[in-house]
Amino acid sequence: MQVVRIGLDLAKYVFEVHGVDNHGKVVVRKRLRRDAVAGFFANLPACLVGMEASNGAHYWARVLTELGHQVRLISPQFVTPYVKSNKNDQNDAEAICEAVGRPSMRFVPPKSTDQLAVQAVHRIRRRLVADRVRLVNQIRGLLSEHGIVIARDIAQLRRGLAVIVGNINDGLSEMLRALMRELQEELSELDTRIQPMTGG
Repeated sequence: MQVVRIGLDLAKYVFEVHGVDNHGKVVVRKRLRRDAVAGFFANLPACLVGMEASNGAHYWARVLTELGHQVRLISPQFVTPYVKSNKNDQNDAEAICEAVGRPSMRFVPPKSTDQLAVQAVHRIRRRLVADRVRLVNQIRGLLSEHGIVIARDIAQLRRGLAVIVGNINDGLSEMLRALMRELQEELSELDTRIQPMTGG
């Protein structure tokens, strides 16, 4: 019998395949190491392949589409109702196979390499901005312990740090001033990294 629909459960190293024929009968149940996935699908007649829209799914969608398969990505929340028993990779592959065959199922459009690159930029920028917020809060907290209160505005903090680092007559210890100098450099490095990623 020919495989018409496959549920592919993605993982880092070992993938689960669950395939059915046009009557819904299971015709393939296989565990594949990562390096064997492309070869397995290259030797398979074109069919519908479902995967959860998780890490690596967009990459595998491109690979399998290039091999002639019709690929559909499903949000994990829409797969969960089709898991029949205990959650494991084999049952997940079966649930994906079931879900991808539903006519009313909503799918996630695969992203191109350019779209994934833009998404990566946004994710990295979001992390860097969060790092900067933590750093600014730490600087403000450390300074407040020495009676120096700087407004929440980051521009005022930059100006205040410049004054503190350059002033040797404000009663701060040289150790704290050296720490502030290091934190000022760290803040400047974060600013430099964030700025080209739009609107830093």
